[in-house]
Amino acid sequence: MQINSQISAIVTGGASGLGEASARILASKGAKVTLFDLNEERGTALASEIGGAFAKVNVADEASVDAGFAIAREAHGQERIMINCAGIGWAAKTAGRNRKTGEIVSHGIADFQRVININLVGTFMCLAKSAAGMMTLEPDGDSGRGVIINTASVAAQDGQIGQVAYSASKGGIVAMTLPIARDLAREGIRCNVILPGFFDTPIYETLPAEVKDSLRAHLQFPARFGRPEEYGQFAASLIENDYINAEEIRLDAGARMPPR
Repeated sequence: MQINSQISAIVTGGASGLGEASARILASKGAKVTLFDLNEERGTALASEIGGAFAKVNVADEASVDAGFAIAREAHGQERIMINCAGIGWAAKTAGRNRKTGEIVSHGIADFQRVININLVGTFMCLAKSAAGMMTLEPDGDSGRGVIINTASVAAQDGQIGQVAYSASKGGIVAMTLPIARDLAREGIRCNVILPGFFDTPIYETLPAEVKDSLRAHLQFPARFGRPEEYGQFAASLIENDYINAEEIRLDAGARMPPR
């Protein structure tokens, strides 16, 4: 699919990190971009900067998602590109001991459900509603009706200690890629998923320096955290290459995460 001024796109989590980088790349190629995010101040400013639109959206709330799609389509028409970057991190063991008291505690069920609802259910809700809208469009030869790109994580395959909820949410995104692509094949809609490694995004900005150094030691080459724009460039290449479909692709400088 050629990205140009005739194409509209929606990017969830678009006000920062990988989503912001993706939105900037798409806009630089001419696309009309709507950002879905909870950060209204930053999202509005970025949308103004790139000539796009902003909708304050909680991806885990269906009414909020529906309202966001209404804003996006009113501003730019039916989207042909959907990039899902919205998500949260979380760390807690399946069960463990309190180091100070010795008390045995299990993973909070509400916390587990929250991560699944935002990362997995939120991604699916946005892509399913976007796909239904794309089906109303006329196909454009090999480029079809639309492209969906989801964001998982290398944690889907290399989950570390304490990442059970996060890994489950991202593993679900990977697992649903092939059936989604098969569901939408007749409609000319492609679906791929990117598994980022360690990127300079808000999730990693909060980590102590020693933790970052430990993670960096497991990179192959280049031995640095990824730049968000590298994710955005890769997402754009997946959109533009019509022959890539139903793929799960690591973007990680050859990293494999250790147990901790």
